[in-house]
Amino acid sequence: MAANANALVSPAQYLKAERSAEIKSEYHDGQIFAMSGGSLAHSVIPAALIAALIAALRDRDCTVVTTDLRVQIGRQSSFVYPDVTVFCGEPQLADEHNDTLQNPTVVVEVLSKSTEGYDRGYKFGKYRRIESLRDYVLVSQTEPKIEVFSKTDSGQWLFTEFAGTDDICVLPGIGCNIALADVYRRVRFPQDQTQASA
Repeated sequence: MAANANALVSPAQYLKAERSAEIKSEYHDGQIFAMSGGSLAHSVIPAALIAALIAALRDRDCTVVTTDLRVQIGRQSSFVYPDVTVFCGEPQLADEHNDTLQNPTVVVEVLSKSTEGYDRGYKFGKYRRIESLRDYVLVSQTEPKIEVFSKTDSGQWLFTEFAGTDDICVLPGIGCNIALADVYRRVRFPQDQTQASA
């Protein structure tokens, strides 16, 4: 992800350009960051998560959406595209375009070498400003591992790691469990590919 070397742009300018752009970009404090393409695993994992979450939440008033729905952070200081988003109750949308969500309950980011530091640090710092957010989920694509940061009623963030295909990921913010075996069923890890070619 790289920032465009242009002068700072306003949120309104960003949204106007973004809605007609062929390639998605994120926005932070006046700067636009082009999003790069992902790997096969980076595509398979969110699809599996969406399927598992929809099944787990079928009797709850929560909706699971893809990375096509933009999320607004703060007073238009940031606009991002999580890999998976869950909101509960009625969506709070930024305007009549219905393409920018303001009240996510869970956001999921699939980690990659180029974005892991950004997702763990700067982006998580931004996400913590969202009042409605309860779970921030980081998903590895190189091993079966899911990390969950959950906000308590007192506003503290608690960290839990789930690892191995026998483990069950718990998302306290929406009261559901996801089997890592379901998330990673179709994923081939780098060591698997190395063994196959040996």
